[in-house]
Amino acid sequence: MKAIVLKEIGSPENLILAEVPLPKIKDNEVLVQVKAIAINPVDAFVRRNQAALEMIYALKGDEENIILGWDVAGIVTEVGSAVTKFKTGDEVFGNFNFIGQANAYAEFVAAPEEELVIKPANVSFEAAAGATMAALTAWASLVKFAKVKKEDKIIIYGASGGVGHYAVQIAKHFGAYVIGVASGDNKDFVLGLGADEFFDYKTQKVEDFVNDADIVHDAVWVEADVNSTEDTHLARSLKTIKNGGILSSIVVYPDQQFIDKAKAEKNITVQRVNVTPNDTYLKDIETISQLLSEGIIKTHISHLFPLADMAKAHEIIQTKNAVGKIILVP
Repeated sequence: MKAIVLKEIGSPENLILAEVPLPKIKDNEVLVQVKAIAINPVDAFVRRNQAALEMIYALKGDEENIILGWDVAGIVTEVGSAVTKFKTGDEVFGNFNFIGQANAYAEFVAAPEEELVIKPANVSFEAAAGATMAALTAWASLVKFAKVKKEDKIIIYGASGGVGHYAVQIAKHFGAYVIGVASGDNKDFVLGLGADEFFDYKTQKVEDFVNDADIVHDAVWVEADVNSTEDTHLARSLKTIKNGGILSSIVVYPDQQFIDKAKAEKNITVQRVNVTPNDTYLKDIETISQLLSEGIIKTHISHLFPLADMAKAHEIIQTKNAVGKIILVP
């Protein structure tokens, strides 16, 4: 089968289309013919960061091929002897083996049955693949951690991005008042998702206008540890939150000093939220499936590429300015 192999750490050009063996499934796995693959900023991050690659993919050092990615949608073509949930021909999707190797940039993948769900018939493979890690992250941030409710005032940074555009839709579904923050070029898109207000981060400082937000969902990609100085992005976000509010950071890891200061000064709860293996994953992805089926959330696809153009897709995702999702089709 064809797959995209990472030849070495570095630029997108190191992602090479190659012939690799068809994966062999374990008793609890299914073989999926991949119809759509979604990529995320973390994919580009690990591609150029050896330490992150080794940690997030749990590499042992003896891998014949390193194949990135976790988010797929496709058709079951073979089932393991212990599989009871799926049969050949089922259309499925999911984010699987994260943290670990899913080998998703390929024509076929072997995936554990407990990490996939049936794709709704009225949802495309492309839309389903997009709504895996990104939609799950938005759900974890707003629903599981922040416990969003009707009339909450929520600021969503990165509102036009992969996670952010789902976050806007989820927040509106719960009846929240949403302030979207993104580049001014994406104003109409963010308002079209349902946001009640919009700020252009390039020309406006949200903290100059808002100081009573219940929740801040911060999905801004900054590849550095945050500290407690006043000029960091998250420190500025604290200024927009009312006493007793919540700051959910999707990318940056706030240090303990920052967390303690936020709690002491304004009783703000700060947490770094991500999608990791847990007992509620299956329930959460089933909820995302239902939201897609009912049209409550929709996947905006800004770029659709063939698998062979993975390097082009990575060039876009690593700018951190992609609108919605980037999808590839084998």
